Amino acid sequence: MKIKTGTGVEQMFLHKKELQFEAKPERPDPVFANKVQEVLGGQYGEISVMMQYLLQGWNCRADEKYRDMLLDIGTEEIGHVEMLATLIARLLDKAPVKMQEEAVAKDPAIAAVMGGMNPQHAIVGGLGALPVNSAGVPWSGSYIVSSGNLIADFRANLNAESQGRLQVVRLYEMTDDPGVKKTLSFLIARDTMHQNQWLAALRELEEQEGVVVPSTFPPEQEPEEFTHLFINHSEGKESAKGRWASGESIDGKGEFKFVEPFASHDRVGQQPAPPYVHGTLPIVK
Repeated sequence: MKIKTGTGVEQMFLHKKELQFEAKPERPDPVFANKVQEVLGGQYGEISVMMQYLLQGWNCRADEKYRDMLLDIGTEEIGHVEMLATLIARLLDKAPVKMQEEAVAKDPAIAAVMGGMNPQHAIVGGLGALPVNSAGVPWSGSYIVSSGNLIADFRANLNAESQGRLQVVRLYEMTDDPGVKKTLSFLIARDTMHQNQWLAALRELEEQEGVVVPSTFPPEQEPEEFTHLFINHSEGKESAKGRWASGESIDGKGEFKFVEPFASHDRVGQQPAPPYVHGTLPIVK
């Protein structure tokens, strides 16, 4: 959102002091707060999709409509980060460290299997959310995909929303708190929409460019005898029954064919290393 201020400076983002959807747990639950960290700061959490969509949008050199869509969704994800951070803080609210320790001590199985509460919530975050996953591993920029090719990027986005929705649904099944369920159900619904958006955008782009990325590689430089072979690299031939092993290829440019493994006549091996690298000397027979 762009807003003119009294000084003439434009604000590109404006924070409103209201959540997009409520995050009101009915009671403290420090153990569940740690579980929620996964969908905040995990590989497929809201921090990841927020950064991924915004970076793709800022880097977009394609049609303006794709840039606008990316920035619309990326900005929405900022709100989702705020919702989950608020939910985590409220799950920790009125839950002193002693209560957090007791929550784990009551059931050794929780301590062993679930890992219990995250002590960093008290030690580092002051009973607030952290940019980490449920195992305490810090969020990493290496989770982000922004290649400049929108088909490749939108497929990564579809995967992120699929994994993210799966994780939120699993969290939904792990709680009986109506307030938490209500918040998670909203996020599940939005992930449904976002999967649909990426699928719609992908179909549009694939109709224009084809399904293989990149579509700009000269076909004459690609040995066509290898482009549509399914190679049987495991025992059995059950995989030959799949759509991917026979019939017209998905790109419409060939026929799938099931074949047994093959090899060239190029023998494995290298020449001895030059003396200056001080490698291991070859065995003299």
